Amino acid sequence: MPRIRCHYVDCAFIDDGYCSAAAVEIDPDTGCNTYSPNDDSSPEEDWQDDELDSWDEVDSDDDVWLEDDDF
Repeated sequence: MPRIRCHYVDCAFIDDGYCSAAAVEIDPDTGCNTYSPNDDSSPEEDWQDDELDSWDEVDSDDDVWLEDDDF
């Protein structure tokens, strides 16, 4: 039986990185239709507002490497 490598970390069917579902349906546009999230994890709760705010802060000195003067 072929084994399907899965990259979802919160799927109920994942077993040591491989899908353990009896049947798997893949849609090329949307991905795995068999995917079912675990009841234990909620990705929305993992993010914290202070982590998101740090992405908004941009230092103008960080863009210095984009200048063409060094070439």
